[in-house]
Amino acid sequence: MLKGILNYAHYLLEEAIQSGENVIDATCGNGNDTLFLSRLVGENGHVYAFDIQDQAIANTRKVLINHNCSNVSLIHDSHEKILDYFPRDNKKEIAGAIFNLGYLPRSDKTVITTPDSTVTAVDAILNRLKKDGLVVLVVYHGHEGGKEEKDGLLKYLLHLDQKQFNVLRYGFINQKNDPPFILAIHKKVGIQ
Repeated sequence: MLKGILNYAHYLLEEAIQSGENVIDATCGNGNDTLFLSRLVGENGHVYAFDIQDQAIANTRKVLINHNCSNVSLIHDSHEKILDYFPRDNKKEIAGAIFNLGYLPRSDKTVITTPDSTVTAVDAILNRLKKDGLVVLVVYHGHEGGKEEKDGLLKYLLHLDQKQFNVLRYGFINQKNDPPFILAIHKKVGIQ
């Protein structure tokens, strides 16, 4: 049975992330992925959840309170500033990350993720990603600005060294209206 996009994204992360690790929700939105990651890493792990919108931070905070989650730092900032929260001298490795690109559902559709900020964030995470770690991007591209972000991201990922990373694209090709797809980046074992 084929998994839907979000179910497959979570399945991939479950395979890569262990209890007690540090992970990133680069676009916390309505808190669903943040909650999923919080449960995945357990009480000894930590989730760093980013979003630029007040509404997204408030939505996620409410979900976390309702589920008694205390292992999450909500960061009201752009995901492109990840290194401000994981500085180079910090020894914490990132086990995994998820991005839901596009805009916050049921909100202002003019506030969107952009190719420059997304590529900057992905690059920063890949430099701190543990061996065998995983970054999953759910690419929604049917909105204004979405095609540019999709194209910029694909251009960046096509140039990742295949000796260091595997990059997967997963999506349904017979769905209408620019269906979302997944890009998953796996850091190979044995790479520093």
